[in-house]
Amino acid sequence: MLTVIIVSWNVRDLLRGCLTSLFVDLASAAPSSARVIVVDSASTDGTPDLLRAEFPQVRLIAHADNIGFVKGNNLAMREIENLKFKMQDGAALKASLSALTSEFIWLLNPDTLVKPGATRTLIDFMRARPECGMCGPTLCNPDGSLQHGAFAFPGLAQLFIDTVPCLGRWRNSRWDGRYPPAWFERPTPFQIGFPLGAAMLVRAQTLAEVGLLDEGYEMYSEEVDWAKRMADAGWERWCVPAAKVLHYGGASTSQASARTKRILWQSRRRYFGKHYAPFKRWVALRWVKWLGY
Repeated sequence: MLTVIIVSWNVRDLLRGCLTSLFVDLASAAPSSARVIVVDSASTDGTPDLLRAEFPQVRLIAHADNIGFVKGNNLAMREIENLKFKMQDGAALKASLSALTSEFIWLLNPDTLVKPGATRTLIDFMRARPECGMCGPTLCNPDGSLQHGAFAFPGLAQLFIDTVPCLGRWRNSRWDGRYPPAWFERPTPFQIGFPLGAAMLVRAQTLAEVGLLDEGYEMYSEEVDWAKRMADAGWERWCVPAAKVLHYGGASTSQASARTKRILWQSRRRYFGKHYAPFKRWVALRWVKWLGY
């Protein structure tokens, strides 16, 4: 079974478009067994009413608070799988895996439109490559141009390029963790560090072994952390260019822009602390502190 999880906050019209495109694709190209869950984080724009009226097949989890992307997705994943994660006992883990109700879980943003065939393309790739724990599609901007949606894991080079103005000419380069645009234009999948969180297809077995998203991240860097934990556990991550998803980007976060920069750097500091080697971590944290973040 495929489970699609969408966490939404005050983006009713975008969510309608997302679900419409998703169900068209599920009907024509996806497995016969699929379910869609929307976690609504206390929207005030009528989102729950929209779902009840126009998409009764959706499992709605209407939360009383704005719990955000990480906690919202974890809430749904806990509900559908009811697993104990990071088990050390082999027999317990084997029993837990046998209880999985999903084969794949697709975390999808509400500000996306699923292009025809995208779901089937991603699932077919995952089934053909059992070593892959997570994959993502090609993301497109509303005008059809490429949106970078797959990246190498961030290192010190990316940190300095992002914060030193004179290094700006290196942005969107390999030094900045980007892959060549030509790679997204050809049909051949390629290995990546991590996909953008707007559209991540995860193998349920990988989820059971690695665990949920880290709720220490309010937003930003949570997909990087998740993919890094998968990499450390031996799971591959891939981009599947033939699958395409349009992504508007920032529709929910722009509503709280006054605090997003602060949260961004809190998340980056957490990632540095968890995944950088001691000297690299020392340099990164000192540099961020010097910048005043």
